[in-house]
Amino acid sequence: MARSKVAISLDSDALERLDRLVRRRVFPNRSRAIQEAVNEKLERLERIRLARECAKLDPRVEKALAEEGMSAELTSWPEY
Repeated sequence: MARSKVAISLDSDALERLDRLVRRRVFPNRSRAIQEAVNEKLERLERIRLARECAKLDPRVEKALAEEGMSAELTSWPEY
């Protein structure tokens, strides 16, 4: 995947905490640490959005849709 360079500003406390992680070799460098943090945050936001959308669904309607036509199919299945 193509990469792009960006410039960011961090407060001194956040930068020191980030540098500690790099010194302890949790991350190979600042760039990788920030990249992973951004990716993790984006994934979390996507999961939250999916959960919010799922919460809007009516379970009774979803169940009815899932079971629609199943009674006819069940009678035509072979017995094992």
